[in-house]
This record gives sequence, C-alpha cells and structure tokens, in this order.
Amino acid sequence: MYQALYRKWRSQTFDQVVGQDHVTQTLKRQVASGRLSHAYLFTGTRGTGKTSCAKLLARAVNCENPQDGNPCNRCAACRGILSGSILDVLELDAASNNGVDDIRAILDEAVYTPATVKKRVYIVDEVHMLSNQAFNALLQILEEPPEHLMFILATTEIHKVPATIKSRCQQFAFKRIHPGRIAEHLLHVSEKESIGLTEAGAALIARLADGGMRDALSLLDQCSGGGGTVDEERVLSALGLAGNLEAAALLSNAADGDAASALERLDRLYANGKEMTALAGELSALVRDLLVRKTAPRGGAGLMTGGFDAETLKKLSAVLDVPRLVQMLGLLQRTAADLARSANRRTDMELCLVTLCDPALDPSPAGLAARVSRLEQGGMGVSTPASKAPAPVHTGASDPVREEVPARTASREEPPLPDEPPIREEELPWKEPPVRQEMPSKLKTTPKPEAQPAPPPVEAPAPAARPVSPNVPGWPGWPAFREQLRGALAVSDYSFLSNSAMAEGRFDGRQLTLWVANDFLRDMLDRPAITRPMAELCQKLTGAARQTVVKVGQAPAEDASAAPSVPVEADPLEAFLGQGGSNIVVE
Repeated sequence: MYQALYRKWRSQTFDQVVGQDHVTQTLKRQVASGRLSHAYLFTGTRGTGKTSCAKLLARAVNCENPQDGNPCNRCAACRGILSGSILDVLELDAASNNGVDDIRAILDEAVYTPATVKKRVYIVDEVHMLSNQAFNALLQILEEPPEHLMFILATTEIHKVPATIKSRCQQFAFKRIHPGRIAEHLLHVSEKESIGLTEAGAALIARLADGGMRDALSLLDQCSGGGGTVDEERVLSALGLAGNLEAAALLSNAADGDAASALERLDRLYANGKEMTALAGELSALVRDLLVRKTAPRGGAGLMTGGFDAETLKKLSAVLDVPRLVQMLGLLQRTAADLARSANRRTDMELCLVTLCDPALDPSPAGLAARVSRLEQGGMGVSTPASKAPAPVHTGASDPVREEVPARTASREEPPLPDEPPIREEELPWKEPPVRQEMPSKLKTTPKPEAQPAPPPVEAPAPAARPVSPNVPGWPGWPAFREQLRGALAVSDYSFLSNSAMAEGRFDGRQLTLWVANDFLRDMLDRPAITRPMAELCQKLTGAARQTVVKVGQAPAEDASAAPSVPVEADPLEAFLGQGGSNIVVE
C-alpha cells in the first residue's frame, strides 16, 4: 500500500529533523543527562516538526538503549511506540477532545504507573483548542505531577494558551525552515524515491511550502504523480498555478493604465469560474513579490512566494516603482478583506481594478505618494502651465491682461500711481519723503515743521544711512540688538525684524521705537510676544532705571515732513494713549 511521502519520510531521530537544530540539540542533551522536565510546550507554524519531535522525545525517554540522546528504534519500547501497541504513550487531539471530561479521564489514568515502559507520556496536539475548564483541570496535574508522568503539548497559536500553563512547561519555539534547507531535503528524497526533480523545481516547491517541510513533501508527492521530470513548468501546471499568468497580465494592464483591457480580462476570468477572492490573493502575492524584488534585490530571493517566473517579475518591475507597488498592495489587501462581506464581489473587484489603473482615484496617503512619484518621473505627462495652459477666450483682439490695468485706472479720478515695489527703503520715516506729482489738492498737506516740537536733537542722517540712536551706554545698535533677539523670538516673528526694509529700531535711553513700513507689519509686530522680549533685552543691556517702553509705529505719509517720532497733530486720543501706563505704545 502506498504511503504518503510526508509520513514515509517522518524523522526517526533528532538528527534527521531539518532546520530545528536549536530544539533537537537541547532535547538530546536532556535525554542523555537524564534531566528531563515533566511538561514541554512545542510552538510554531504548521509542518515544522512539532509532532515529530514530540514522538521522538516520547521514544527517547523510554528507550532501553538511547544513542547520544536519540532513540535506537530497535528495542521493544521503541518498536511498540512506533507501532502503537504500547498504550502508555497516548497521542490526543485537543481539537476534537477539548472538553473538561476528556481531561478528567486523562487525570484518572495518569495516577497509575506505566505497564511496560518507564514513563507515561501524553502528547496533546493543538492544545490551544482546550476550553477554559479543561485548561483548569490540566493545570492541577501540571502543578504537582507524578514522577512517571510527562506531558508534551503542541500548538500553532501560542497566544491562546494561558500563562499559567506556559509557566509550568519548558517552551520550545519551532521556526519556519529556510527554503534552501527544504530544497536540499527534497532533492535527497527525490533521489531515494527515483523522482526526476530538478533544482529549479525543488526551489519553487520550497518557496511555495512557506517554511513547512510537510507541505513541501506533500507538494512533491502531488507533482510527481504522473511520472517524468518535475521542473518549474510541471510544478506550476500540477499545482494549478498556470492561472497566475492571467494575474500577471491583469497587473500589466493596470500598470499601463489600460482599464478597458483589465475589465475585459476580468470578465473573461469571471465567466470561466474564477473566484474573485482568489484573484485578489494572486494579485496581492504578485505585487508583494515585486515589492520584495525592488526593495531587497540581493537577499529577497528566499522571500518570494514562488508562484511567478523571473521573466514576468522582471518586466513588471521595470514599469512599477516602489510607491506605486505600496499603493497597489494596500488597495488589494483592503479589497480582499472586504470581499468576504461584499454583496457583489465582481463589482468590488472591478472598482479595485479601475483604481489600480488610475492612482488619482485612490484618496489614501499611499495613492498620493504614488501620484507624486509619477509626477517626479514625468509618468503622467503633466506639462508646465506655460507650455500646455489653454489661452483664455475673450471677445477682444487685444491681450486682456494688458487691458485690465487701464480699465481699472480709467474709472479713478486721480492719475495712476507709479509702479513701485510695496516696501521701499526710501519710504521709511528716516528717509527724505518724496513728493508725488499730480496729487489731488484735497489730499495734499502743507508741512508745518515750526509748529511741531522735535524730539531731542539728533543729527540728520545721510540719505542712504540708517537712523542713528543717541549714544546710550550699553545700547549695541539695532543690527547687534536684532541678532541677540534671534533666540528669544519665534522664527516667523524674527523674519520680519531681520529685513531692514520692513522694520528698523532706535533707542533713546528710555524708549525703543520700532518703525514699520505698513499697517500689516504694525499689526504683526505690535504683540506682547514680540514687544515684551524686546523690552526685557533692552533693559538687560542698558540697565536703565525705568522700564523700557517699546513703541511700534507706522511710517508717516509720504508727504509728511514731520520727524518720525512725533505725531503730526496733538490728537486727544493719541495724547491719552501716550500718557497711559501701558508699556506698549501703538502709533
């Protein structure tokens, strides 16, 4: 009678276990030294050797002639355990025997000494399936077990096992087997079984096995059923993976932005009975392989799923970058998760394909990153506004932009103002104010320098020089004072002060006057967050007896010839503000 390869080639000694040396070496030393625990917990993914090592340990502890920690498999105890005739070694499936009564039956038998071997061993597979009451019953005997009793628990979901159980067991974690070790073992088995397995076919099966030796042997058994050479093409055909080429063509349509061809191909696959959930999974696996290939070109070969040939991956990698692959994979993963709850899976899959063809339809951050990447590479064909911007339609033949200013200025009574920058150094209060031409008479004012008392006499600066402050001890000058404010003010606030065309300061021993060019700058700078640090720094540098007053004022009108630090008229409201107790005076 034919026996499946994974059963026929089950490991008979610890040395034959593939890829779990960190577990087998420890178990061998414990058996050889006799320092055995009463409970073991084997964890790990499927097909990595948990049950095989549990059976090996059960034979090793009862073997009459162990060989360096391995069972001899020739004594009566080993042969009886292998054949199942010794009832002192019992294998229990917790998936079907998970009730408290099943555990109580074991506890009733556990108190009796074994009949033919040294230790009574219970192997409980999938122990995480036990109920809470069953775990509580098992905990009682795990806490104080008889000397002749040993429990070996195995699970694929360690997080479901209570901490009270784990703390009373020696825990061994079985890891996924490397594809190279699996391929090497498959070639060894195929040689013994006279199967024509090629190295490429073995590598493909090893990647498809996802780290499980049992899965790899089962796949080899399936692919070698018809005889002949087992190569990559044979593996893809035997395992039904030839349809992955359709998934690759579908992704190629999405990469080219050809939504029509992608929808037509999807319709053909749907008519042939293709399940939409399976199609989403195949596309996800393909995009994942492409992402691994792009991000880890050297060491990522062992991370591939193995369902797609190298030529297909190479072609798709040339047209898809990493941001686009991340966007695609995230969209496919979300779609695959939503298909289980979808009322119309075909419609959801069509919507996913349309979004894959046009990243602009994906509002997620990954979709935005994909669009930015395409823009940087010039992949979306976006040109500059100067080259592709459509000309505006107007009824007149002349340029509307040039007609706009005359049309606006013609409706005004006064002549158009000269085209000047918004802030000019000549317009600041310490400069000689220019006189505009052709100003209406109602806007002109007659300067009265003799009617306005000037502040303390200050020597008139040169036309291109900055305002000169009195010689006050400790005052370093406005440029140096401004540099010392750099750390005390926010960057956005300091940017206004760092530009001499926007603001300029002068200190007369009691008052720091900050002149600005317009109302906007006065509103921005006349805030305690700016004036308070300026007053504190000025007080610290000059050591003035009185508290320093910070005054923020706007430059006077261009036709005013009064000194910048004195108001034009003695307005009662301004006089009241000037005599108030506030340390900030706004002019």
